Amino acid sequence: MKVAIKSLDVSIEVKNNGIEFEVRNNKNEFLGDLFLSKKELVWCKGKTQRKQGEKIDWEEFIQFMNNR
Repeated sequence: MKVAIKSLDVSIEVKNNGIEFEVRNNKNEFLGDLFLSKKELVWCKGKTQRKQGEKIDWEEFIQFMNNR
């Protein structure tokens, strides 16, 4: 898996715009973008726009990860 930061709009803490990660597989095929903001995480499969991405807030994400 290759994960790269596409846009870094942060100072010390993540702000509203957040951080955008570009995700590619080992064949360098584009899989999607992951946005992390202070409010939520948004997965945008393929060329999905951020507004239409799958959203999860931090509390839900932490609960999901802790219960795997």
